[in-house]
Amino acid sequence: MSEVKKRYEEAKKRYAAIGVNTDKAIKKMADVKISIHCWQGDDVKGFLTPQGELTGGIMSTGNYPGAAHTPDELRQDLEKAYSLIPGKHKLNLHAMYLDTDEEVDLNQIEPKHFTKWVEWAKKQGIGLDFNPTHFSHPMMKDGMTLSHPDKEVRDYWIEHGKRSRKIAEYMGKETGQTCINNFWMPDGMKDNPIDRYTPRKRMMESLDEIFEEKLNEEYTMEAVESKLFGLGAEAYTVGSHEFYMGYGLTRNKLICLDAGHFHPTEVISNKLSSLALFSKGIMLHVSRPVRWDSDHVVLMDDELQDIAKELVRNDLLSRTNIGLDFFDATINRIAAWVIGTRNTQKALLKAMLEPIQDLKEMELEFAFTKRMAYTEELKDFPYADVWNYFCEQNGVPVGLDWLEEVRNYEEEVLMKRK
Repeated sequence: MSEVKKRYEEAKKRYAAIGVNTDKAIKKMADVKISIHCWQGDDVKGFLTPQGELTGGIMSTGNYPGAAHTPDELRQDLEKAYSLIPGKHKLNLHAMYLDTDEEVDLNQIEPKHFTKWVEWAKKQGIGLDFNPTHFSHPMMKDGMTLSHPDKEVRDYWIEHGKRSRKIAEYMGKETGQTCINNFWMPDGMKDNPIDRYTPRKRMMESLDEIFEEKLNEEYTMEAVESKLFGLGAEAYTVGSHEFYMGYGLTRNKLICLDAGHFHPTEVISNKLSSLALFSKGIMLHVSRPVRWDSDHVVLMDDELQDIAKELVRNDLLSRTNIGLDFFDATINRIAAWVIGTRNTQKALLKAMLEPIQDLKEMELEFAFTKRMAYTEELKDFPYADVWNYFCEQNGVPVGLDWLEEVRNYEEEVLMKRK
């Protein structure tokens, strides 16, 4: 018996004493798919232009060596990251990550421009999610896309949205896994606007035109994502939380909550139960804001654990699509993927190792002393031993062993890139 298995058996007994079946938790954890974002691998540059240099709307800081410069390099790096993460997951692609030799603009993209990604995903046994790219483009004028007063600008982005839907449908058909197509626009103003209403009306009408054609939700489902502010849109963001909550509820779309897109005093963990009561479903972008939206690598902090608890305690995993969204160019990019994804998985597994029904009964009985005693004691339970066994079962490195593989890959592959 391995040391990992031995420690797991001891942990299993401790959890069994409070009514938790660790084997069931591990089995449940194996079914959870995380949508890992492609843009961590190249600092949000994409492959729309030969130079891969896009600016405006999003920025990644740092110059750590080894960033991917081609789709093949990005796929190679992703394969390495997936090999260090337990389970089978998904890849979240932005439209600007097309893989083609054609010169094609965002309002011209077609499924054929993503065929190589689809074939790769099928070979890897993973699903694909998608995002239209509404930033870093000359047609993002005056800080606006779908809400711009110029109909020519709106029409350009409407066409991009329609084509993105067809690409997502194609991905879902080919992979056999529903492709979540997430719409986020950075539209807004740097200083206080006079008219907040009309841009939102234009955006609503533009989105209605994009979504006019009904698609088979077996293949693709759409989400809409809000944001509180952005670079150049500090005073007013057209697609606010209230805007997209209303749009998603009335148009039967998934509502995306990004952990970094709210005021520093807000947390999305406290919004999940409310949205779950009224919405079709939820898309998460698990990120880590530092003093505001800054998309740092996900750590095992309180908010991540609270998000996981809300999903598990309220049985929301089947209605929630979990994706990651961070980009850090100051550290090894593959390590960033591994740390962020494994932390998200750890938080979910830890939440699954609670005696949830017993805790709910304590609450119903107003046994708050007992509830507090249990939740505090659980903090010291050996969830890490269950996690390590989960990793061993899935054939990925346990503990810090993955870091040595990343170091070797950096030396053998990343440091040799120009």
